[in-house]
Amino acid sequence: MLLLLCGVLAVGGIFLLRLTVFKLPRCQSAAKLHGKTAIVTGANTGIGKTTAMDLARRGAKVILACRDRRRAEAAIQEIIQKTGNQQVIFMQLDLASLQSVRSFASNFLKSESRLDLLINNAGLIRDGKTEDGFGMIFGVNYLGHFLLTLLLLDRLKASGPSRVVNVASKAYETGKVDFNCLTTHKDLGLGNNSFQLLITYCHSKLCNVLFTYELAKRLQGSNVTCYSLHPGAIATEIFRDSGFWFMLLMKPLVFLFFVDADSGAQTTLHCALEPGIEHLSGHYFTHCAPLVSIEPKARDDATAKKLWELSESFCGLS
Repeated sequence: MLLLLCGVLAVGGIFLLRLTVFKLPRCQSAAKLHGKTAIVTGANTGIGKTTAMDLARRGAKVILACRDRRRAEAAIQEIIQKTGNQQVIFMQLDLASLQSVRSFASNFLKSESRLDLLINNAGLIRDGKTEDGFGMIFGVNYLGHFLLTLLLLDRLKASGPSRVVNVASKAYETGKVDFNCLTTHKDLGLGNNSFQLLITYCHSKLCNVLFTYELAKRLQGSNVTCYSLHPGAIATEIFRDSGFWFMLLMKPLVFLFFVDADSGAQTTLHCALEPGIEHLSGHYFTHCAPLVSIEPKARDDATAKKLWELSESFCGLS
């Protein structure tokens, strides 16, 4: 009986925490997006699918930029059914291939006359190399999105005011950019156990934040703004490729302390839709608000510039 009572109290405590401490604010924008076009990477699941759903519900034409056609088409059917918006389209994008990124950009620019929102959402924690020999986490989470953004910038400028939203993470605080490792190994870190891969993920999220910071400086005077963000601790599929023991450790934590993808999409939507935040271009947001006291390494001008230039070289743009 005592054990049952403790169990009930524990469940009640967790439920109360979810309603209070872990509850995330919601995007308050009532913006309608009829006549607007948005790209969301990694939109077949998790935060990306929830973001695409919301944009479609507001009337936008939404491009689901995904690698897996089958999963993307299933997501499209669900989004159309729930929103009534027929303008939800799959376009093939494999961020682990710079050629695929170029093909996607070329196909998009040929078929679509405008681009109002670019949501760089896709991310993973996985060992291996990209098609171009970069570390998988660095290539997918950062470098592929870097190239995609640059290839679409002119269309964003022509459609302005427009926005780029880079989904980063509070994990950036643990990250660093080791340029020696990048130039020598084309990766942010070495080692392939689950903990080492998680640290490399942290490094990639710092790259996302630094990219946004540098991009905002380069966009000054244009009608394109950009933002990075922490979505919160969200129960998504990002750990799906992790090892057995790591998953065994993570599953109880995810169940107890992580919130759902709908909550996780709110800061993305805020950055994409909230009016009057143009002067905050380049800033890092969390809980639907700009973070005032950000780590100095996320605002290091020399590191941001060097990362940009090295990324251009990796992508064959310089």
